[in-house]
Amino acid sequence: MMANFDLAGRAALVTGASAGLGRHFAEVLAEAGAAVALAARRVEMLEEAVVAIRSQGGRAVAIGCDVTDGESVRAAVENAEAALGSLDILVNNAGIAITKPMLEHTEEDWDRVVDTNLKGAWLLSREVAARWVKAKRPGRIINIASLLALRTIRLVPSYCASKAGLAHLTHSMAMELARRGITVNAIAPGYFETDMNRDFLRSEAGQALISRIPAGRAGQAADLDGVLLLLASDAGAYITGAVIPVDGGHLVASV
Repeated sequence: MMANFDLAGRAALVTGASAGLGRHFAEVLAEAGAAVALAARRVEMLEEAVVAIRSQGGRAVAIGCDVTDGESVRAAVENAEAALGSLDILVNNAGIAITKPMLEHTEEDWDRVVDTNLKGAWLLSREVAARWVKAKRPGRIINIASLLALRTIRLVPSYCASKAGLAHLTHSMAMELARRGITVNAIAPGYFETDMNRDFLRSEAGQALISRIPAGRAGQAADLDGVLLLLASDAGAYITGAVIPVDGGHLVASV
C-alpha cells in the first residue's frame, strides 16, 4: 500500500521554492523519491536548498523563474525538463501578500499580488499541462491556496481575492483536464508560521488569533506532508478538483 506514495522516477517543479513552505515541499517530494526543480526569482537561495537536498541523496536543480512573466515561465519549464526529463508534478506555491487597508491598496499593489498568486499559477499550469496533453502523459497539478480562499480577514483584500480565484481556477482546470489523466487540486493551509506572517503571528493580535484555532496552535510545515504526497502520488489518482483545508479546524471554528 505504501508503494502508492512512492515518487521514485517522477520529476516535480515547485515554484516559490527558495524558502518557507515552498522549500519544504521540494524537500518532501525529494525525500519521497522525486527529482525536483526548485524555481524562484532568488536563485542564490535556491542553490542553498539544492545543496541541502543533494546532501540527503536527492536529485535537485535550481531554476530561475518569474511566475508573472510568460517567457520566464516557458524558459523555466524548458530548463527543468532539460535537467530532469519530462515533468510529472507541478506545485504552484509562489505567492506574496501586501498588508494594507482596502482604501490604501494601490493598483500596483493589486497587480503584484494577483499576478503572482493567480496569474502565475495559471501560466505554469497552462505551460506544463500543454506539454502533458501533447505527449499524452498524465500529471499532477497542486495549487497552494489558503484558508483565506474560503473565509476572510481584514487588510489583505488582494491576497484573499487571489487565493479565492486560485481555488476556483483549480475547479475549472480539473474539469477540463480530467479526461487527459491530469489531476488538479489545491491545498488550503491555515495559519503556518512563514517569512510572510511570522511577525504577525508572534504579536499579541497573532497570538489571540492562534488561540481561536480549535487545534490550539499554528501549523507546522510537516502538517502539510501527508496531503502533499497524497495529491502528488498514485494514492490520489482519483482525487481532482478538491480544495483541501489543512488548518487545525480553523475553518469550522465557532464565530
